[in-house]
Amino acid sequence: MDRFDKIPETALAWHREGKGAALATVVQTWGSAPRRVGSQLAISGAGEIEGSVSGGCVEGAVVAEALDAIETGKPVMLEYGVSDGDAFAVGLACGGTIRILVEPIGPVMPVELLEDLVLARESRVPVAYVTGLEAKRRLEKTGHADRFRLDRSGFEEDGETFVAIHNPPLRLIVVGAVHIAQALVPMARIAGYDPLIVDPRESFASEARFPGETILHDWPDEGVRAFGLDMRTALVLLTHDPKLDDPALEEALTSEVFYIGALGSTRTHAKRVERMKERGLTDEQIARIHGPIGLDIGAAGPAEIALSILAEMTRVLRRGA
Repeated sequence: MDRFDKIPETALAWHREGKGAALATVVQTWGSAPRRVGSQLAISGAGEIEGSVSGGCVEGAVVAEALDAIETGKPVMLEYGVSDGDAFAVGLACGGTIRILVEPIGPVMPVELLEDLVLARESRVPVAYVTGLEAKRRLEKTGHADRFRLDRSGFEEDGETFVAIHNPPLRLIVVGAVHIAQALVPMARIAGYDPLIVDPRESFASEARFPGETILHDWPDEGVRAFGLDMRTALVLLTHDPKLDDPALEEALTSEVFYIGALGSTRTHAKRVERMKERGLTDEQIARIHGPIGLDIGAAGPAEIALSILAEMTRVLRRGA
């Protein structure tokens, strides 16, 4: 999926209101489509919509088919051939084919299953919704490791069973409201992260320096603990001050965060490693720290360092540590 949306939640709300609802999911399309495989459109029985399955060229037809599906209580697989002209209008270089699965809520997708999906999303639990025209619909929290890591929905090898990945939104915790953070936070937001800045020094972590961002003036260990550390969270430590970095680092090394990066030279990192060993952390846990932080791209200045950090975060997220 793209950034976190409320499409399943909206469909559930419409069903509970007695309007009827259906979910339309992109299950196959061309490589440069405006909406990824797994993108969804919720349609109510009153014709309301939330979300998108294309750049606007097929939504009207999908809504009409969804209203029929709500009436009949049967799923339908739609396929649209998009001409070169239509494709260009929605930002593509050439035409192609898009396939969309429409599932009415209740008769096809059980309400209890949708409720469980919504609960998992609210609880930041990665979950796969397994579906298809003939498939037994179910939620799976295990398996599909590559799909979860890559945020990649798609058909299984049988060509009939579709796996829709529902991952929690990506989050980034930045400890240390320094110049690098001022460049990293907006870059990360563009890349789909929800950032949090943690720094007890209010002169550093101010609204003026980070307009519109979420800022905590707590001690870092308290801040990261309150925000939560899970497998869709990255932690970046930028203060150079062990009093601030180390408590947050200890919290992270015993958590499931997918990325931990700490600013500092090779010598600084060696001292950091020794401090972590003295605190009883294992070599395996300590090896999770990316330090010196960032890919070695010869970065000079805060913006390029921030770029190297975001690049390393992306590599670890998509390819693993």
